Amino acid sequence: MKIDTDAIKKLADLLNDTGLTEIEVGEGDSIIRVSKGGTVVAAAGPAPAQPNNMGADPATPRVANTDQPSESVAASHPGAVTSPMVGTIYMAAEPGAADFVKKGDSVLEGDTLLIIEAMKVMNPIKAPKSGTISQILVQNEQPIEFGDVLMVIE
Repeated sequence: MKIDTDAIKKLADLLNDTGLTEIEVGEGDSIIRVSKGGTVVAAAGPAPAQPNNMGADPATPRVANTDQPSESVAASHPGAVTSPMVGTIYMAAEPGAADFVKKGDSVLEGDTLLIIEAMKVMNPIKAPKSGTISQILVQNEQPIEFGDVLMVIE
């Protein structure tokens, strides 16, 4: 397998520019993952099989599973806020503190909505636009996957 060092450098630059802690890109049977403080891994061969999400289309990001019934929200919804990484959700800055936001709150673009802990790093998730929180689809300390819909801003 030929390793494209320019592609790896571009991914590392993208990682630094966006503040993410990990990024993974696949093309054909090759996958490149770059993470801060970790290692650079280039793998060849088919990607590992993903578990079946109750018949869900694997191309459609899943909505985070909560104990509360909620409407299904697709990541393509114009107000959907999706997870940029795998980790654990924290709705407040510290245990016992008030949640960053709750349903019905007005938020401005750039306001912190929640925190995702990934690899012992706390990553604040900011509001991509101003509006009102119409749905919160996650709970405190809930595990979350890349692409999961976290909440909806109308």
